[in-house]
Amino acid sequence: MLIKDHLANMGETLFRWRSFVLTLFIPIVLFAIWQGEAIELRFGDTVGEIYETLCLVLVLTGVVLRAYTVGYVPARTSGRNTKGQVAESLNTTGIYSVVRNPLYLANAIGYVGVALYTQWLWVGALMALVLVIYFERIIAAEERFLSDKFGQEYNDWAARTPAFFPRLSGWVPPALPFSWRTVFRREHPSWLSTMTMMYALEMLSTWREGEALADATAWHVAMLTVIALQIVMMALKKWTRFFRVEGR
Repeated sequence: MLIKDHLANMGETLFRWRSFVLTLFIPIVLFAIWQGEAIELRFGDTVGEIYETLCLVLVLTGVVLRAYTVGYVPARTSGRNTKGQVAESLNTTGIYSVVRNPLYLANAIGYVGVALYTQWLWVGALMALVLVIYFERIIAAEERFLSDKFGQEYNDWAARTPAFFPRLSGWVPPALPFSWRTVFRREHPSWLSTMTMMYALEMLSTWREGEALADATAWHVAMLTVIALQIVMMALKKWTRFFRVEGR
């Protein structure tokens, strides 16, 4: 078996479990938090706060990149499916004209930001290494599927578009207008999971440092806001068609 086929076969398995695989990282994150906030311990509170702010910027960058990508894609592409590959059409314009896997790039930026928020650089480095191995295999599986389905059209696009690191010189304007309703409909679960991860890290760190959890008012408000948004979105999706956009 060729190495690329072996990677693709592994990727098929990882693709089906992609929503759960990185939960294996939880014990490592908990261990790091239990060791204390390394940046603040070594450089002081001010540096620690600046560092955490930069980590939050990374996480938000991932969230925004996902939203931007999803806002331009047509229906039955770039979805959250886990049972198998689905692609009714090939996305080659907009963000997909400068990078072939913008959603995985966004996820990688966000995950590394979350890992670095522990204030232990080795956790972020380990996360980056795991993501390289993880996404390499999933992307190999998707590339095999897309090449088989779209043939030369896919091969030509792949030849001129980087897999993971954007090349802005290849920019082609999006074929569809931006749809904020599509973003809200498809991305609100990601917002909840991201907020939950960050909230849990902050609460665990606060508890570990012996500080009062009740004093983290901004975090409590943010978490409750995202939960409320999730409830509203689920209700609207179930009982209305407000977030349904034709062809999206």
